[in-house]
Amino acid sequence: MQHIFYPRGVCSRKMTVEIEDGIIRKVEVVGGCDGNLKGISRLLVGMPAEEAAARMQGVKCGFKNTSCPDQLSRALRECLEKEAK
Repeated sequence: MQHIFYPRGVCSRKMTVEIEDGIIRKVEVVGGCDGNLKGISRLLVGMPAEEAAARMQGVKCGFKNTSCPDQLSRALRECLEKEAK
């Protein structure tokens, strides 16, 4: 299941996640800190989506109440909800 998510309150503009049977198969992020987000995306492939979301949830960036990883956790959870239907 592929899901497109538009993050709020961060530098990245678009996140595309693909989950199959609860496992992350692909992550692409447009905008934000390119190298860091590419690295995070590669680390997530093959990981259970729920575990990844739990690890990234609540991470803050500077004085912001959220971060790209926090927004990515929301994208993963939305995709899991869609997959469950």
